[in-house]
Amino acid sequence: MMGEDGILLEAEIRKKLRDFQLEVSFAAGRGCLGLLGPSGCGKSMTLKSIAGILAPDEGRIALNGGRQVLFDSRQRISLSPQKRRAGYLFQNYALFPNMTVRENIMSGLGAASGHRRASQRKERAEEMMERFRLKGLGDRYPGQLSGGQQQRVALARILAYEPQTLLLDEPFSAMDAYLREELRLELAGVLKDYAGASVLVTHDRDEAYQLCSHLVLMKEGRVLAKGKTRELFQNPGTWEAARLTGCKNISPVRRLGPFRVKALAWGGLELETDQPVGEEVCAVGIRAHDFCPLSEGEAEAWEGRPGANRIPVGKPSISEMPFEWHITLENGIWWKKEKDIHTHDAAGVIPPWLRVDPSAILLLKGEAEPTRQAFL
Repeated sequence: MMGEDGILLEAEIRKKLRDFQLEVSFAAGRGCLGLLGPSGCGKSMTLKSIAGILAPDEGRIALNGGRQVLFDSRQRISLSPQKRRAGYLFQNYALFPNMTVRENIMSGLGAASGHRRASQRKERAEEMMERFRLKGLGDRYPGQLSGGQQQRVALARILAYEPQTLLLDEPFSAMDAYLREELRLELAGVLKDYAGASVLVTHDRDEAYQLCSHLVLMKEGRVLAKGKTRELFQNPGTWEAARLTGCKNISPVRRLGPFRVKALAWGGLELETDQPVGEEVCAVGIRAHDFCPLSEGEAEAWEGRPGANRIPVGKPSISEMPFEWHITLENGIWWKKEKDIHTHDAAGVIPPWLRVDPSAILLLKGEAEPTRQAFL
């Protein structure tokens, strides 16, 4: 998991937590590395270990290709948070409510940053306000700012002292949905220009896909998979990783041949794959957008052809969303079909058949979930 400029951050962390053992390892280069997983899986603990807020029981954390050691249990090295120069963006931004924007930014500047005199700190704060489009807001207090402005102040305060790592802990979790997309785009611009390693903790797969070039998928303190973000979404490898990347259609299978399986949770539906089905494959996944609707005539034309993978719709359950129909087929498969905001009648919208291309079928390893209900 190396960026263009080589390894900037490497972490190996082991720590006993109340419910499980946290045991993660990864390396990151320039660009944003995402830690994606459900709440309580150890993502924030990992971030706090890098920042020095918490100490691992064992492991090693280092910067710049291992040349700068922040923590090493064997060598008994554990630098204080101040000496690690890690910029930590908390969920609520942790701005001082009784300080102005300018004072908040200046508060992050001290002797360690090279800005010893008040005049130097003020000059640096003015530079950061210009960079983060906060000019004219220097005398305002956090309570007088919008959510986006507060985020920019927090980032300006962190980046003012040029941290070696940027650590982002669920930065959008407390925001209204209408704000998130705007702020994600703003943060994406900041991350693009940042020369150090950045790590984003999130449970939102869309956020991870949009902001992170690489991902570590986590569950209960362990790493399920890691690699380039787009590659992990295209081929998650295990049913647990497929779940984390948003695949809702997963079924245990019985192997029928080198390129054919029977999906046991979908009424024994037989499917042809374009990749060999090894003995280790226990399940298949299909993403909800990867189906093609077929009329009766089109379905008949596909009959008997290689890779047909026709799926009868049967008597579906239909739920209307503003811009999508959520459709559960009679056999339990879930399908998303786009709609416009003015359409409310599903009559004539739902075809009698669907088809999935063999290339869209995910072959998954690991211990598959045992019940059909888990796949609906």
